[in-house]
Amino acid sequence: MTGTIDLTGDPNIGVYARVFEDIAVVYPGAPEEFIEALTRELDVDIVTTFIQGSSIIGSLVAGNSQGLVVSGLAADDELAALREYRDVLLLEGSMNAAGNVILANDYVAAVHPDMEIDVAEEIGSFLGVPVIRLSLGGIKTVGMAGYATNKGILVHPRANDTEIAALERVLDLPIGLGSVNMGSGLIGTGLLANSKGYIAGSVTSGFELGRIEEVFGFLE
Repeated sequence: MTGTIDLTGDPNIGVYARVFEDIAVVYPGAPEEFIEALTRELDVDIVTTFIQGSSIIGSLVAGNSQGLVVSGLAADDELAALREYRDVLLLEGSMNAAGNVILANDYVAAVHPDMEIDVAEEIGSFLGVPVIRLSLGGIKTVGMAGYATNKGILVHPRANDTEIAALERVLDLPIGLGSVNMGSGLIGTGLLANSKGYIAGSVTSGFELGRIEEVFGFLE
């Protein structure tokens, strides 16, 4: 079973990094132990940058293998680091914390239900996937209320049948309820994963890890 880890004592590892199939975006100065765990468990190259001068990368970056959606407040040098790996779409306006308001993989993008329709459609077109406006467990910041890889989606334990059905209509992947860090339904705050592996926040229980492995297809 894959281990767990924290970041300088904080188990909310998903707030400070964003993982894709081939890269992990992390802030400069992240602990070497954390970098080594990402490289080992997820088989990714490490991209090091702040976003709008902040270390909360997971809250400010979303995307898939097609492109990255980033806060419109990101600086030019920060965007240059990302553009070495992907095309980048800037999310302008008040709803610009891309990692909080977008849940995406290579097959779908779910966005904050109050996002303007034209912005949502632009995100879907840019990422090359169907887009739906959605909450999970009544939580509108879907990028933190769930976690998506190309093998499955783990969602807030209070996600209801209507919310799950909305995903199922556009997605032929396992969708399951779960939690991280001893009961937190904000799965995106405590999990980093792709189709090759995962790593969870340091206080995630064995039961929660088992659920992660089941939904994302890591059970042997």
